[in-house]
Amino acid sequence: MSYPVPAELTHAEIEIKKSRFIAYAQTIETREQGMQWLDEIKTQYPDARHHCWAYLIGNPACASNAGMGDDGEPSGTAGKPILNVLQHKGVGDVMVIVVRYFGGIKLGAGGLTRAYGQAAQAVMEILPIIQQVEMVSIEVTCDFALEKQVRHFLEEAEGKLVSVDYANQVTLQLQLPLEHQAAFCQRLEQNRCTYRLPS
Repeated sequence: MSYPVPAELTHAEIEIKKSRFIAYAQTIETREQGMQWLDEIKTQYPDARHHCWAYLIGNPACASNAGMGDDGEPSGTAGKPILNVLQHKGVGDVMVIVVRYFGGIKLGAGGLTRAYGQAAQAVMEILPIIQQVEMVSIEVTCDFALEKQVRHFLEEAEGKLVSVDYANQVTLQLQLPLEHQAAFCQRLEQNRCTYRLPS
């Protein structure tokens, strides 16, 4: 099963009552990767008042991980509206960071919520996307004589070989599209290969 993800780093800027909101969007696969990117943005904009963010990791229909941060703005007025935009856009593995330069005019809680939501909306509307194929990892153990056959099955399933270990038997670490998992495992069983899926 595939789902849309950001194709490249994208940014947009809006101004509301003299406050500048600079929104960035890009693909991330882990929270750690997102926090590292947040640090880079903070370094890029050290004099900005706030660096608010939200992310959605995994298939957007059933995202495995989501997070948000208000970075000093009143609770729920920044990260939450950004996350709300992400949840309604149907894009996965995405993080949006909105940098705010205060313009001297207070926006109030409602105004902040709208402003951060509009900034996130602005960048998501121009974000180029590509399709991400959902992959699954499988560890396969087989006799040496069957290795070539397993590699052939893997090629037909549009998968890739991650690593191979030769001991008493051959152990292959593989990744393949989730949609091909059932048929691939059935072929392994028919050829007396053992396999293990991550728990």
